[in-house]
Amino acid sequence: MNDIVRIALVVGLVIALPAIYFLWRRIHLLEQSRARLGEPLEATEDKPPRATPLFQRYHFLPWMVALVVGIGLYAFARFPAIFAASFGLVVGLVLTQLETYRLTYATLQIEEQLADAIDLMVAALRVGAGATSALEIAARETKAPLRAQLEEVLGRIRLGDDAQSVLRDLEARVPLETFRLFCSALSVHWETGGSLAATLAIVGRGIRDRVEVQRRIRALSTQARVSTISVLLVTYFIALIIWRNDPERMSQFLATVIGQYLVAGAIVLQAVGLVWASALSRLRY
Repeated sequence: MNDIVRIALVVGLVIALPAIYFLWRRIHLLEQSRARLGEPLEATEDKPPRATPLFQRYHFLPWMVALVVGIGLYAFARFPAIFAASFGLVVGLVLTQLETYRLTYATLQIEEQLADAIDLMVAALRVGAGATSALEIAARETKAPLRAQLEEVLGRIRLGDDAQSVLRDLEARVPLETFRLFCSALSVHWETGGSLAATLAIVGRGIRDRVEVQRRIRALSTQARVSTISVLLVTYFIALIIWRNDPERMSQFLATVIGQYLVAGAIVLQAVGLVWASALSRLRY
C-alpha cells in the first residue's frame, strides 16, 4: 500500500508541476493583456511592442527535474531523505550548468555568424551597393539563427518601418554587446549618413577579436574543468572500491546519522565546487 501511495505521489508531481507552470504562464499573459487593454489609447500607440528575446532561458526546468529525481530516489529507490535531497540538489546544479553551456554555445555561434555577415556587407558596400542591398546579401548568405533576424530587419525596413525602431528591436531580441555595437553603427548611418563600410569593418574586426578571446579562454579553462571532474570521479571510484571490499562496514557507516550527514555534505560540496570552478572560468569583457 505504501508503494502505491509513493508511486501515485511521484506521478502526481510529474503531472502537476508542468501543469502549474503553464497555468501560471497563462494567467500572467492574461493579466498583461488586461493591463494593456486598460491603458489609454494614446499610451498604447506610443508604446512599441515588446521584442521577444532570441535566447530563451529555462530557469525553472532544471530544478523541476531535480525535484522529480529527489522524490523518485526517496519513493522508489528507498534512499534516505538527506541522500535524496543531496542528489536532487546536485542534479539541479549540473543541469543549470548545462543550460549555461547551451546559452554560451548559442551566443558564440550567432556572434561568429554576425562577423561573417558584416564581412559580406563590407564587401558589398565597397563595390557600390547600398546599405539595404548589403543587408539583403548578408541575410541571403547567412544561416540560422541569424538569418531570421536579418530577414525580419530587412522586411520591416522595406515595409516602411522606422529603421531606428527596427534596430532597437533587434538589439532587444539579441541582448549582446556585439549586436549593440552593430545596431549602433547602422543607426548612426541611417541617421547621419557617412562611410558605412569603414565603420562596419572596424566593428567586424572587434567582433572577431572578441570571439577569438572567448575561444582562448574556453581552451585554457578546459584543462582545469577536466581536472576537477577527474578528481570528483576518483572520489566516487574510491567509495565504490571501499564498498566492494567491506560492504558491511560501509553499510553501518551509512546507517548512522553522522555518516549520512557527512556523505551528503561531501556530495553537496562537490557540486558547489563544480559550479564555482565554472563561474571562475567565465569572464566578462
